[in-house]
Amino acid sequence: MNLTLGQKLIRTKTAEHPHEDGDSAGGGLQRSLGLFPLTMIGVGATIGTGIFFTMVEAVPKAGPAVILSFLLAAVTAGLTALCYAELAGRVPAAGSSYSFAYATVGEFAAFIVAACLLLEYGLAGSAVAIGWSDYLNNFLQNAFGWEIPAHLRSPMFVSDHHNVHFTPGNFNLPPVLLIAMCCILLVRGTKESATTNAVMVLVKLAILIFFCVIAFTGFDTANFTPFFNPDRESGYVGMAGVTAAAGTVFFSFIGLDTIATAGEEVNNPRRNVPIGILSALAIVTVFYLLVALAAMGAQPSHMFAGQEAGLSVILQNVTGQAWPALVLSAGAVVSVFSVTLVTIYGQTRILYAISRDGLIPKVFQKVNKRTLAPTNNTLIVCAVVAAVAGLVDATFLWDMVSMGTLTAFIVVSVAVPVIRAKQGRGEPGAFRVPFGPYLIPGLSIFACLYIMKDLSATTFRVFFIWMAAAVATYFLYSMRHSRLNKAS
Repeated sequence: MNLTLGQKLIRTKTAEHPHEDGDSAGGGLQRSLGLFPLTMIGVGATIGTGIFFTMVEAVPKAGPAVILSFLLAAVTAGLTALCYAELAGRVPAAGSSYSFAYATVGEFAAFIVAACLLLEYGLAGSAVAIGWSDYLNNFLQNAFGWEIPAHLRSPMFVSDHHNVHFTPGNFNLPPVLLIAMCCILLVRGTKESATTNAVMVLVKLAILIFFCVIAFTGFDTANFTPFFNPDRESGYVGMAGVTAAAGTVFFSFIGLDTIATAGEEVNNPRRNVPIGILSALAIVTVFYLLVALAAMGAQPSHMFAGQEAGLSVILQNVTGQAWPALVLSAGAVVSVFSVTLVTIYGQTRILYAISRDGLIPKVFQKVNKRTLAPTNNTLIVCAVVAAVAGLVDATFLWDMVSMGTLTAFIVVSVAVPVIRAKQGRGEPGAFRVPFGPYLIPGLSIFACLYIMKDLSATTFRVFFIWMAAAVATYFLYSMRHSRLNKAS
């Protein structure tokens, strides 16, 4: 049957049987994840990233009101989490929001979502690995009195928001080593990686509790006055700063998306994926708000700008001793490892799903028969993420990740009423978004657009260039090689 161009753009996969729509070259993925490790994957991808790094970027925009920024991001993520929970139960496949879009709004929209996810996960992996370098250096200074040479922890390309500066001879080596260790774990298989991640997440939670206990001993309510950013010249005065900071920290909630990427490797996914998403969101929100409150109470907001290994420095200033900073830096080195591991994991599973549908080359779907992991896929992803982390600074990466995340969240919200119209109420006992298919998804879309509006003009420009490249790729390659196209 010959399809028109319009029909090709909106053709959908079978939502109920995701395996039938692709090629399982080299074998399929193995269902080896239970509810606890799945929830820990979500927590591992979120807690740590926003708290350990983005306070330095977010506080100068919002001031003490950064607490509202985390709350705004959490509410937005919570609305979208409800949409994810329903779709994950209906479409328990690898690929997350890409698979959801393919089963509901069509192939072209799914490919655009895939491009957003690749931007989101790839840059998130690089940005987190870059931030890890600061805490590693802080740990080495406090533990051994030695620091990594500046030219081996500095990027070659640095942006000052106006120009890009090239410094030959510089290379940020620590994040490259971190990504290499993640790569070794991931090629060994999902179960081993998930177990390692769960252990590191528990260490991370203990470290953040340790931070809160000590930071609250230096709590000063004067640090919250003025509450909103009063600097009109910065362009972030009042609520504008809160929204802009929310856009910066929003990428921290991609752990929800990461849980959904694992749908094809989860035992009883229709039950465990929705519960895992909502459980991870609850844990993340509580810890983010507690740590942000403790940090703002222990240190004036003007001290956050440009501060390396910020939480460690706060503890050192509060106690006047080095050992609390040493403990926190050690915990950050371990916990950020888990964030990087899970982020790269999510990227590989999205590429696996896209390749299985024929929209990108088959090399990304080949699974090792012994480990049941997509080895070639993982090696390619790690090489690209490591190159970005080693050569580029993280100035614009945070906002670019948020842009990709927000766009994917909008499509997921749109998909809920569409799949309800196609499948009805679903199986008895399955999770459904409360208050009907329109209220919560509509609020989720509004909240995402509200946060998105205050991202920088540079972020929008780079995003539109990336989208133009994605559209060109779809029409030049993906549309013709799609497995649905061959079937038709």
